[in-house]
Amino acid sequence: MIVNSAIGFAQYAEFNFLSKTTHKWEKVDEGTQLQHYFVFENSGKNPLLINEALVSCSCTKVEFPQHPVLPQQKDSILVRFDTNQKYYNQDRIIKLKANTTKEQELRIKVFVIPKED
Repeated sequence: MIVNSAIGFAQYAEFNFLSKTTHKWEKVDEGTQLQHYFVFENSGKNPLLINEALVSCSCTKVEFPQHPVLPQQKDSILVRFDTNQKYYNQDRIIKLKANTTKEQELRIKVFVIPKED
């Protein structure tokens, strides 16, 4: 029996981020809405399909391509962070589930200055 699939031939899609996978903003005041684009290229042999982005807090929103990213094609992932009711050092990890050989993580960091009452 011949298995004619990407997995059978060990061909996967592969994230190749064109900048760091950790983004750190300067200090911001509480209530600031932040956003950052993580730009990547599919350096694998098959179309890249992102299935899910896992976050630990509803303050972090992730928008990723809903379409297959073809080999050698570039695209981006938008991460938004709401600093409302967040104080001091904030550190969030985003876990991306995709058809790659390993799970990909992105990270955002910021120091939030609390509002004065």
